Amino acid sequence: MPASPSALDPTRCPLCGAINQCAMEVERETGDKQSPCWCTQIDFSKDLLARLPEESVGLACICQACAQTQATLPGQ
Repeated sequence: MPASPSALDPTRCPLCGAINQCAMEVERETGDKQSPCWCTQIDFSKDLLARLPEESVGLACICQACAQTQATLPGQ
């Protein structure tokens, strides 16, 4: 069952619930400058993005494990 918007945790993957380890979210939460996030180095497939619960789009990052199931490196 998808999470309700009030229960949405931006530190957790909206697909599997694992901690997403998004450097951009860490920086937003802590104010501490982070290295570029792993997610900026891959392209997310349309199929993977279509699986996201609507209420999480733009609010919670997909974790690296879920992203790697269907993602490709830019230019491939």
